[in-house]
Amino acid sequence: MNADQYPAISDYAFLSDGHSLALIGRDASVEWACFHRYDAAPVFARLLDRRKGGYFRIAPTSPFEASRRYLPDTNVLETTFRTADGVVTVTDCLPVYEDPAHPGRPARRMPGHVLQRHVRGVSGAVEMAVEFFPTFDFARSPAAFSFVDGVGGTGVLRASGGAEALVLRSGLGRLEPAQAQAQAQAQAQAPAQAPAPGDADGGGGCPGHVSRAVVTAGSESVVTLVRTGAGDPVPGPLSLRELDDRLTETVTYWRDWAGRCTYRGPYREAVVRSLLVLKGLIYAETGAIVAAPTTSLPEEIGGERNWDYRYTWLRDAAAMLAALAGSGYPDEARHFCDWLIGATSGAAKELRVLYGIAGERELDEVCLDHLEGYRGSRPVRVGNGAWEQFQLDVYGELLAALDLAMHLRGDDYRPERAVFVHDVVELAVARWREADEGIWEVRSGRRHYVFSKLMAWIGLDSAIRILDRRPDQVRGPELRRRWVRERDEIRAEIERRGVDPATGAFVQAFDSVAPDATALQAILRGFVAPDDPRAAATVDLIDAELTRDGHVYRYHGGDGLRGGEGSFVLCTLWLASALAYLGRTEEAEQRLGLVLGCANDLGLLAEEYDPLTRSQLGNFPQGFSHLGVIATAYVIEVTKRQNEGAGPSSVAEDYIDKLARVRRPTA
Repeated sequence: MNADQYPAISDYAFLSDGHSLALIGRDASVEWACFHRYDAAPVFARLLDRRKGGYFRIAPTSPFEASRRYLPDTNVLETTFRTADGVVTVTDCLPVYEDPAHPGRPARRMPGHVLQRHVRGVSGAVEMAVEFFPTFDFARSPAAFSFVDGVGGTGVLRASGGAEALVLRSGLGRLEPAQAQAQAQAQAQAPAQAPAPGDADGGGGCPGHVSRAVVTAGSESVVTLVRTGAGDPVPGPLSLRELDDRLTETVTYWRDWAGRCTYRGPYREAVVRSLLVLKGLIYAETGAIVAAPTTSLPEEIGGERNWDYRYTWLRDAAAMLAALAGSGYPDEARHFCDWLIGATSGAAKELRVLYGIAGERELDEVCLDHLEGYRGSRPVRVGNGAWEQFQLDVYGELLAALDLAMHLRGDDYRPERAVFVHDVVELAVARWREADEGIWEVRSGRRHYVFSKLMAWIGLDSAIRILDRRPDQVRGPELRRRWVRERDEIRAEIERRGVDPATGAFVQAFDSVAPDATALQAILRGFVAPDDPRAAATVDLIDAELTRDGHVYRYHGGDGLRGGEGSFVLCTLWLASALAYLGRTEEAEQRLGLVLGCANDLGLLAEEYDPLTRSQLGNFPQGFSHLGVIATAYVIEVTKRQNEGAGPSSVAEDYIDKLARVRRPTA
């Protein structure tokens, strides 16, 4: 398949209901959808194989211009098609309403796991086509089709494969097998006319069904897709009024949720959209937050840097908690706390870098060689081998998150949790002198990464703060003094071996001179004060050595993988925040504006950005990128107000306090 036939990564929109998710192209084509669990096998995977992956599209049969938007402050997508014959809108949602027992959490009415697609005629009369080409288990299980009542063309079609099934209800014409539709159309039109839907676009790589109908001004039809188990009964139909009510209920849910955002600064639109992305990445059953809804979108087109991000990384924990709690969403923060404590409880020695959304600890990585990958970027991976790596920073990230969790939960610190914290700290004490694979999960061997040591320092400092909060849990009078000595020894080692004497800047690894964007964390985490000369030296080195057109790359040099990658969106935002802390708020705002200008028309950001091709790269949308937008907006607001002598706003100050509690080392 020609790589040019793939849409840009930024061409997609993101839908979620807290259990299922979907990515939809500019032409209202669903090209990635995982029902009931974010890490489930997709039922449409055209994102990763244009021919075999499968899709679900509703669009005009004639040439059109398309525009789209999220309905304001929602995760409900509206696509508008303009043709020579008229205008039609397609409004897509995964219906939800607010759980009355847990404010802010999404709940679903039966049947669950539904995609609703409302087709409305705005003007004229436009022929629309429904193209339904499902696949199952990453296109390894071919779909078997049957009409629910045994009679073709009724508009109720069941597709099954493996252990699951999809039920399609459509009032837009008679559903027929795509091949029969194409043959009938070929007999009725001249050879020079366009091929049938699903044929020219690659739908021929998997079986499917197609229907056509004319949509006139003022008319409305709803196409629903319900995911069920293979042996489950077919859900009954809903009336148009019931479906409209569910759409209205969904819009109300998202708008009410967005309205709770306490940020009121100049970047509110971007902050709210970023919060809506984070909310869409929260798995409602457990509270876990996945890094992204996709797998194997490449960091380099045609390259091998393709990873499965549908899991939860511990290093995201403290920052995610702070972003949610500081922005007006304490319930989401507490729910994530519950998941975090549950997933990591037990033997500290069994701590993992990342976990499944239900707390799974073993996430074996498998390559799916039958898929060609996005624009030929292979391999397509399911699972993530990083779970087996040793990444020293995980101890510090977890301890910082537990410190924050205690703060959020009112010092909830039961004796068994004290034992667990003690064991995690002792592991950090025992292992901080070891080399590790580091935050970037390199596959070239272990090194003594400065960021890993920094997080060990933060972990010890957080643990000391926890002890001070609950002295009744201290194991012996010498424990605190020993942890303080160990923490101070880590600092001394970082300052001795983690700073380049020639530049005065923090570097990537001990005794090296190579820069790494993680060095900015020495400023953001409070290891050095903003007026420390090493802070400015680090900012200037990274800006000079790791930046292209204002965008920051993670590092340069080998990492055990072939090829390169784009700039890292979060790293650019780290630099913006560091500039703000240094009092260079105008430069900080320029960098934040640069990142926001790289978002797609819906405000969504991938993990990376290529300033040469001006394209987004990597899994999409990326939670950490949007987390960075939220954090940077708050940092700029606080520092700018302080520089102007106005003092910080209470909301932003509360957020910064939660985000950077470890910026104030304990004596």
